[in-house]
Amino acid sequence: MKIKRKRYDGVDISCFVCLTIFALLIIVPFWNAVVISLETYSAYIRNPMAWVPGEFTWDNFEYLLKQSNGLIVAYANTIKVAVIGTLSGMLISIMAAYAFSQEFPGKKPLFYLMLLTMFFGGGLIPTYLLVKNLGLIDKHAAIILLSLTSTYNIIVMKNGFESIPRDLPEAAMIDGANELTIFARIMIPLQKPMIATFSLFTIVGYWNSWYWPMLVLNDSRKTVLQIFLRSLIASASQNVSMESAAMEEFQTYTLGIQMAAVIAVILPIMMVYPFLQKYFVKGVLVGGVKM
Repeated sequence: MKIKRKRYDGVDISCFVCLTIFALLIIVPFWNAVVISLETYSAYIRNPMAWVPGEFTWDNFEYLLKQSNGLIVAYANTIKVAVIGTLSGMLISIMAAYAFSQEFPGKKPLFYLMLLTMFFGGGLIPTYLLVKNLGLIDKHAAIILLSLTSTYNIIVMKNGFESIPRDLPEAAMIDGANELTIFARIMIPLQKPMIATFSLFTIVGYWNSWYWPMLVLNDSRKTVLQIFLRSLIASASQNVSMESAAMEEFQTYTLGIQMAAVIAVILPIMMVYPFLQKYFVKGVLVGGVKM
């Protein structure tokens, strides 16, 4: 019995080459950041693009751990904001998407009104004044509320709900199920890949958020990870500049601390991503067919 081998044409080879180059463009800078965070200043000067640390050291990570109290507080606050914001935001988005997938009076005007928010915003200063007047300065609720809903998520999930055959909920109604039961036990499980995908997008958005936290959080006890690491790098730069006679040495040493901070920030997300990776392609394509 002969085994037929797949023949690769020019298109397959071109795609393979392009994807390989694209993967290298992502992997090489990330690996270089890991190496810089684990090597000494003198080793970096000798070979800035080394594949392995020339002189291994934990000094950059030890510098971060010396700030352990602030780091733990920042991690706790960031996890709090990311978890609460993701759970509440996804709940609102899923319920809104399911509602817009049904027929009800005034659906189109409300839908188009929601679409306007994708093109027109309230502006930075009015939004900040609104947050201030609501008494949300130095409160995590300000960060959560400003990113609570996503029109894009609602539209895509609405399309996903509409792609489910109407026979399923109708059969459930005949069996005596109400709207809440249909929504919780039929619709949501069928959209699990899409919900998992957008949940990860949302939690990454909260995790990497720094602009609004920088504007609304002044209390160090309420700081989040991105703001803490930014201030940590700034203070490290000042300390090194006072201790170093050469500006080049100051920049290089600060770079090592920066790379260690980058690894500290992305490590938790990298640990979560593999568990949700299988949902990505399926989840994005589910709602991308019908508008």
